[in-house]
Amino acid sequence: MDGSVRFPLPARRALTLSGLLALVCAVLLGLTAPTVRAAEPTAEPAAEPVRIMALGDSITGSPGCWRALLWQDMQAAGYTDVDFVGSRTPDGCGFPYDGEHEGHGGILATGIVRDNLLPGWLATSDPDVVMMTLGTNDVWSGLSTETLLDAYTTLVGQMRDANPDVRVLVAQILPMDPQGCSDCGARVVELNAAIPGWAAGLDSAESPITVVDLWTGFDTGTDTYDGVHPGDSGIRKMADTWFPALTGVLDELAQLH
Repeated sequence: MDGSVRFPLPARRALTLSGLLALVCAVLLGLTAPTVRAAEPTAEPAAEPVRIMALGDSITGSPGCWRALLWQDMQAAGYTDVDFVGSRTPDGCGFPYDGEHEGHGGILATGIVRDNLLPGWLATSDPDVVMMTLGTNDVWSGLSTETLLDAYTTLVGQMRDANPDVRVLVAQILPMDPQGCSDCGARVVELNAAIPGWAAGLDSAESPITVVDLWTGFDTGTDTYDGVHPGDSGIRKMADTWFPALTGVLDELAQLH
């Protein structure tokens, strides 16, 4: 005998079959076992464009081509991630532009407050920034500066109720020299002089107020066609004045995000 242990043939066959069965089971377990995948990085959601509402009367909305020029200038300067919003559709200004707005011809700031119009407009458009140019028709109607500033205060409060972080840009309005209103020009001067102090009293870190001076450098004789509404040179001046104010706010918002 050579000292080795030999199994009978049936036993060897049994071992071979059992090994084969074990191999098959191992393969099947491998196929059915859950696959563990490395966690894939989650892509950050794309930032929403900044929603901008131009709020005002006919100077904002009829056709308000300073808004078209402003949009064009912003696009050329790289401020493309914006969305102008409002219930009013854009008017023809010679080229396509993002022109939704909330400019209503003949409307008064006090009338918007009286009829509680702004909350509905805000709910629909949900602006991050409001550019407010209101007061021309209130001045023409002989309303006092105090009454007009009270309306401004209500409007800003409604903006903040809708969005506590809203950025508000308030215009010192264009000069006026219309037929039939000899003291309109002086009342505009009085209102514009009061706006910075009013704005400072309502300003906050969460919802800053920026005063935009549309009055300085604007000439009713050359920049309007009727002593009130801007002509071609007037809308160019308005766009040029709004541009640094609005893009400054957009730069601040970009730093926050």
